[in-house]
Amino acid sequence: MSRRTAVVTGASSGIGAATARRLAASGYRVVLAARRADRVEELATELVEEGRDAVAYALDVTDRAAVDAFAASLDRCDVLVNNAGGALGADRVEAADPADWRRMYEVNVLGVLHLTQALLPALRASGDGTIVVLSSTAGLATYEGGGGYVAAKHGAHVIAETLRLELCGEPVRVIEIAPGMVKTEEFAKKRFGGDEEKAAAVYAGVAEPLTAQDIADTVDWAVTRPSHVNIDLLVVRPRAQASNYKVHREG
Repeated sequence: MSRRTAVVTGASSGIGAATARRLAASGYRVVLAARRADRVEELATELVEEGRDAVAYALDVTDRAAVDAFAASLDRCDVLVNNAGGALGADRVEAADPADWRRMYEVNVLGVLHLTQALLPALRASGDGTIVVLSSTAGLATYEGGGGYVAAKHGAHVIAETLRLELCGEPVRVIEIAPGMVKTEEFAKKRFGGDEEKAAAVYAGVAEPLTAQDIADTVDWAVTRPSHVNIDLLVVRPRAQASNYKVHREG
């Protein structure tokens, strides 16, 4: 496993950073890719000091030329974790900002497309490749105020489904992990433009939302199954959440 390489996008914080740490602990050489070079370099240094094998790469997944250059710089890729994504705004469809919708589509959908296309040759060449798409329960069911994010995550979900059909018979698995309510340091805050009050309201009264580590553990479990086992779609929610709009809140 020491030579097997896992690429994790959006690795500068949250689920991406936790997943990189978890895969490194499982023996993978992890390539940390994210726009914020200082954050991924800091994490890579931390992992190396712990005796792990990690390298950092500053990358915007929406920049195809940069993605192609990144792919060309790798000597191998066994696992690709398409984690880069995010939500912007929670407006009703009639009031939504098209620029926010475009940005969400570019990151959540085209970002997955760019990385998958660029790294698929290496994943095939590994003889035992795995593509992970971190979608969301938003990719499976809608909710009011979530139109743009839901549309984008539906796109990511469809990419995973289609890839699985198209790669059937090849040595590449396609795994989709769809998290529900996960409380990280940045997701909700970014969605609401830095408004900490609105961000806090998302999790108000929820005793134990999922953590980034919970999802990282799930990804690690899925990719370390025997090669003949494919986890097509795994939905992960906290016990307090029954659906995108049914959440138990105390008090």
